[in-house]
Amino acid sequence: MTGARLPNTADARSARERRPLHERLDAFGSAACVMDEHGCIVAVSARAEELLGRPGRELIGHDAHDLLHRNRHGESVPRTQCRIRRAILAGRSAQGSLMWFERGDGSLLPVAWLVTPYDLGEPGPHALVLFHSPEDADLPGPEPERPVGPLPELERLALLAELTTQLTATLDTDEALRRLASLVVPRLADWAVIDLITERDEVWRSAVVHSVDGALVNQDDLEGPMPPIPEHSTMPLSRALRGAASALAGPEIYQGAPDSGIAVEQRRMFEATGIHSAAIAPIRGLREVLGALTLGRAERPEGFTTADLPLLEDITRRAGLALDNARLYQRQRMVAETMQRHLLPQLPRVPRLEMTVRYLSAPDASQVGGDWYDAFALADGSTALAIGDVVGHDLDAAAGMAQLRNMLRAYAWDAEDSPSGVVERLEQAAEQVAEVDLATLIFARIVPVGAAGWELSWTNAGHPPPLLIDHEGLSRYLTGGHGIMLGTGAGRGRPDATELLPPGATLLFYTDGLIETHGRSLDDGLDRLRRHAASLAHRSLDSFTDLLLSRTRPADNDDDVAILALRTPPEP
Repeated sequence: MTGARLPNTADARSARERRPLHERLDAFGSAACVMDEHGCIVAVSARAEELLGRPGRELIGHDAHDLLHRNRHGESVPRTQCRIRRAILAGRSAQGSLMWFERGDGSLLPVAWLVTPYDLGEPGPHALVLFHSPEDADLPGPEPERPVGPLPELERLALLAELTTQLTATLDTDEALRRLASLVVPRLADWAVIDLITERDEVWRSAVVHSVDGALVNQDDLEGPMPPIPEHSTMPLSRALRGAASALAGPEIYQGAPDSGIAVEQRRMFEATGIHSAAIAPIRGLREVLGALTLGRAERPEGFTTADLPLLEDITRRAGLALDNARLYQRQRMVAETMQRHLLPQLPRVPRLEMTVRYLSAPDASQVGGDWYDAFALADGSTALAIGDVVGHDLDAAAGMAQLRNMLRAYAWDAEDSPSGVVERLEQAAEQVAEVDLATLIFARIVPVGAAGWELSWTNAGHPPPLLIDHEGLSRYLTGGHGIMLGTGAGRGRPDATELLPPGATLLFYTDGLIETHGRSLDDGLDRLRRHAASLAHRSLDSFTDLLLSRTRPADNDDDVAILALRTPPEP
């Protein structure tokens, strides 16, 4: 019986579906098996059956650790000590030079092994485990030195698969660079140097990384701005930054008279790191060169050869696509945030009244939302306050928000209507003019009363209620004046409410992104906001707002957040 076996209970269709996997495992030419996320074997190669002295039916469907893993004395090994199992659970690659597997006849087989995530095309994560019995593995010893020359084909494919998975899982440039460095150091090199070309065509040495006791350490003094790219330099890094093919380099190349500022920085890098052999390749995006990756060897004696360059080019090709996507994402985020912020107004100066605002866009950078705030002076000297949320997270919502805000300003200006009257007129006009389906809104007017008091009158169209916190930390929601949201067409009259704000009080308007979280009720979010706001009552208004936002915004928030906060003057 050769190749991986299916249990006897499997039907013929399952056998046909698994046969390509058998052939792929046998093609490795070594002992190989595929495990699911629980560590159970789902397929084995013929060589694995041969080495283990077990037919496939005794392996498939069994927990590999319980069935095979032993210490050198033949005793079972605790699961917590199994490096293969830890790697599978963590979804990462790992390798080791010595482990004992129990063969079918009870004898122990010393093995060197490699495990890496494996896409089986089926639900759930899987891992590929490759192992062989080294000739000198009968006694424990240190990890063997990596042989001179390029990676074996299997390890090369495993590295590229892991690289693709890791880099495509993030849209943050800094995180992508960190992951890239962690995958090549120390597996391929002792040092990794990443130079990026910014959108202003400046070169920035973004990472100079090496491994210390298994941890990646940045050489900060070598990172930072670089001289411009020379047009005609024949030095390897300069050519790579212009998009030329990969090349080998060593410190001796930069010992002569430098032909550019980049050559000076390269000499400094070689001297500081002790790199004696380097391989350099351009990082290309879809339309332009994004930078260059340099792999350097200092501790290990063998140098890079031309046989190493195809793998380096495969690595930089994948890195280029990932960085291209990250830059596009960040560019979209900048455009979205800039547009959203330009749609939001500047606050008026109101004597004796502190006021501040905050706006955080949704995590999805390509979207702009309908959250907004406003504050403006009215004809009678009072101040109008507004906060709202147009339903939707797209350009239509942002456009509708701008229309609604501008119309509200026009209807509120003369201050002859109550807040509810202004909102009723706004709703009637919005149905015919504005491109808004549904929206929530609080519109309020605040005026000074006497020496220190301030009177707030408002109407609430389906929006979360304002929160009032006095100077002593007593807090409550202003639930009066509450009506239905805009755009329902119900035609009901809207209520007004009035509140005298005490000296030194903080009034908070906010949108629902501050209190809504998956799996928890809205009441939980409101209570959490109230308790944190009360604890910050003595903070300055800016500190109050920043801390409140950082402490209460849900971690799984996928919505915009707008905040308008004001504070009345203390008692004279």
